[in-house]
Amino acid sequence: MKKILSLVMMAFLALSAYAQVNIPKETPQLEFALQLKVTLGEAYSAGETQHGRRTIIPITGGTFEGPLLKGTIINGGADYQLQNTALNRTELEAIYCIKTDDGVVIHIRNRGVIASGTDAGGRPSFYFKAAPQFEAPADSKYAWLNNALFVCAPSFEEGFKGIVLNVWKIK
Repeated sequence: MKKILSLVMMAFLALSAYAQVNIPKETPQLEFALQLKVTLGEAYSAGETQHGRRTIIPITGGTFEGPLLKGTIINGGADYQLQNTALNRTELEAIYCIKTDDGVVIHIRNRGVIASGTDAGGRPSFYFKAAPQFEAPADSKYAWLNNALFVCAPSFEEGFKGIVLNVWKIK
């Protein structure tokens, strides 16, 4: 009987602790940083690997613009995708460089997830978000990119052979 009473008391305390979680009143805000219009080459595949189907999409160029920077995307990067068809999930890692109009080269590594399926209500769902990391020269006016977290989401423009990524800084 003591054991049962003890278990009931522990369960009650656990539920009480859970109910007392203070949800923060302040939610991080997003500030638009830039839009990248990335042109892409022909995708190719390394086939099924031990981790899933590996697809490589060359990044061939493009442009970018935001309130504090503007320039071109340098040819030579790629988007490395790893697809798990059983889970309807693709991991992506795009690695490339951009060059500002005043000649500063900035390295980008953008990791994300694409997932499709159904939501809790049984409706089709599609999720595509990524988190770009910027590596700008520390002595440049773009060093602020090194000291913040960013998130991006695609938008699709009809007739554009590539992908448009809208990037926000998490404030």
